[in-house]
Amino acid sequence: MMPTRFDTLPTATWPRLRALLDGHAPGGGIINMTIGEPKHPFPGWVGPTLIEAIAEFNSYPDNNGTPELRKSIGGFLNRRYGVNMDIDSQLMVLNGTREGLFNAVVALCQTNSNILIPNPFYQVYTVAAMAIGAQPVYLPASTKSGFLPDLDTLTSAELNKTSAFFLCSPSNPQGAVASVDYWMRLIALAETYDFKIFADECYSEIYRRSPPPGALEVSAQMGADPERVVAFHSLSKRSNLPGLRSGFVASGAKNIARIKQLRAYSGCPVAGPIQHVSAQVWADEDHVVANRQLYCGKFEAADHIFANIQSYNSPEAGFFLWLPVEDDEVAALKLWTETGVRVLPGSYLGQVANEQNPGSGYIRVALVAPKEEMQRGLTNMRDCLYK
Repeated sequence: MMPTRFDTLPTATWPRLRALLDGHAPGGGIINMTIGEPKHPFPGWVGPTLIEAIAEFNSYPDNNGTPELRKSIGGFLNRRYGVNMDIDSQLMVLNGTREGLFNAVVALCQTNSNILIPNPFYQVYTVAAMAIGAQPVYLPASTKSGFLPDLDTLTSAELNKTSAFFLCSPSNPQGAVASVDYWMRLIALAETYDFKIFADECYSEIYRRSPPPGALEVSAQMGADPERVVAFHSLSKRSNLPGLRSGFVASGAKNIARIKQLRAYSGCPVAGPIQHVSAQVWADEDHVVANRQLYCGKFEAADHIFANIQSYNSPEAGFFLWLPVEDDEVAALKLWTETGVRVLPGSYLGQVANEQNPGSGYIRVALVAPKEEMQRGLTNMRDCLYK
């Protein structure tokens, strides 16, 4: 396997944004709506709970997750999805989901295989594929297909070479939710063509009406091979704790054993005090409900502000708006220089495939700022871009 040349990796999103905007003065008070970094408060008891275990910094942490933490995660999966995972063989704790998404490709995928990726996408999907010498295959997730890859367009020749299919639901950036039927169709394809589904479900607890179905849940209902789905979850969005760097991966025992083996040689376990507090956070749902209500209020405000904009699409879940514009870079620069509102051009989240970038012509807007600040930003955006 040829090693990845770092100068062939896709240009990172944030340097591109800085190159676009930072040479220009903002046209008003700065409102940053680019990065999806939660700003709602996390539970007040997190700090004291962390301090309870502060002495654990004096010890090497449990490489795969303490029994208490894995038990708490198992409880969450049972409450949320009705699945029963063996906490010893089917779960592993992660330093956030990015580590797990990358390492799952290294541990479970084959060189020279296809790795199918929704387009737009989270860049770690592509970089992981390139790292092992696999071929990223970009599947447009456009308005025509409900902002999810169109499974009907996949060919047998393409699928026969596939070792993994990434799917983020609710999706980043569009907030689309894969239905039970969609998951069933995808899992059936994975069974037929023998590939794995990497289900990135870090936005699963931020929704407006019905809880999004989960890949593990649907797989269990179908009686599919438990090795077929590899699911990733995090406390970053669910609990407003992105700096905690705490998540998990759940799958069949064989998959988890291979991921654990990679962690044993090259990974970094989650620190003991963080594992201690994470167990308490996964066990608590009250703060999750309160957080979700805050986002629902923000989406209601956004719907009101953009009520007369015909092209506005109100998302089902997540915490982004995916707003159509004529030219996404021009729109982002205009918004910055005229109002001080900072957003992300959608093309920076996509890849040109078949001469098209499905992210072009959109801006991504993160609804993470305090509500009043967010409303000012959205109002400025409407008046600047949609006159």
